[in-house]
Amino acid sequence: MAISMLCGAENLTLIRRGITPKGFCFLGSDFHGKQIPKVSPVPRTKLSKTRTFIAPNCSLSASSRPSSQPRFIQHKKEAFWFYRFLSIVYDHVINPGHWTEDMREEALEPADLNDRNLFVVDVGGGTGFTTLGIVKHVDAKNVTILDQSPHQLAKAKQKEPLKECMILEGDAEDLPFPTDYADRYVSAGSIEYWPDPQRGIKEAYRVLKLGGKACLIGPVYPTFWLSRFFADVWMLFPKEEEYIEWFQKAGFKDVQLKRIGPKWYRGVRRHGLIMGCSVTGVKPASGDSPLQLGPKEEDVSKPVNPSVFLVRFLLGAMAGMYFVLVPIYMWLKDKVVPQGRPI
Repeated sequence: MAISMLCGAENLTLIRRGITPKGFCFLGSDFHGKQIPKVSPVPRTKLSKTRTFIAPNCSLSASSRPSSQPRFIQHKKEAFWFYRFLSIVYDHVINPGHWTEDMREEALEPADLNDRNLFVVDVGGGTGFTTLGIVKHVDAKNVTILDQSPHQLAKAKQKEPLKECMILEGDAEDLPFPTDYADRYVSAGSIEYWPDPQRGIKEAYRVLKLGGKACLIGPVYPTFWLSRFFADVWMLFPKEEEYIEWFQKAGFKDVQLKRIGPKWYRGVRRHGLIMGCSVTGVKPASGDSPLQLGPKEEDVSKPVNPSVFLVRFLLGAMAGMYFVLVPIYMWLKDKVVPQGRPI
């Protein structure tokens, strides 16, 4: 029924534009088989290898609400309880639809994990799925996993390849590491729950050593109206140029953005992606970020009205269910629509 609603909504959008949908509600992709528009290349430092990156000069997404207006699960307390339950099925239900092993390898490649002796912090590491990709290239004893959810970290502790990793509970916007501490900063699937994304990226800059590289992997904002609605109800889905701006404001240089996505999406991005891009930047100077920020967006020490919390939590969680169905819908389209044709 939910997939029918999604199909019908897409058909309605096309009809309003004067386009007649064809087949079993399978519509053309965002780019209709065309190549993504070329963008200006960004100069690379010696740390970077030859790859295809995107550094957008303008938005390819529809406008969203300001990032200063958090969505229902874009709060630390709501996210804590959201993952209290999601951690039970995260590796078996969420990852297969949104964050596969081949996506993980593709997203981590720009991080230049090219030395087993690198010190790496995995911020928002959760169940350790991303960390499993990191320890393929870096000794586990040099990797720290940090997350605010003890329930997620409990899953990470059970993974044999991560036994030598340091595992900490902590806040991505207030990291418990000294300045100029790590060679690499990695965060995957965490920024969407940060009340103040700019503060989290500023912290990434602070904890890195001179010449260190940050790699942040996260969602991208939908262009399809129904997906935009549920994205705004659920959590933060940044636009591509927002990532670039946050990194540059924090002081990073050589900022690059690489698009990723499940293979069965065939490059379609109109419904947004829980893991849609890998953004990297290099720290050009020792010390803290030059960016000055005011008080935190959210004070977790303040009491929360239980009724307001419950309403926010339930509405946000229900909106999140939409994005459990989207990859199934796209998988079915991939199976039905012949290869070479847009979906």
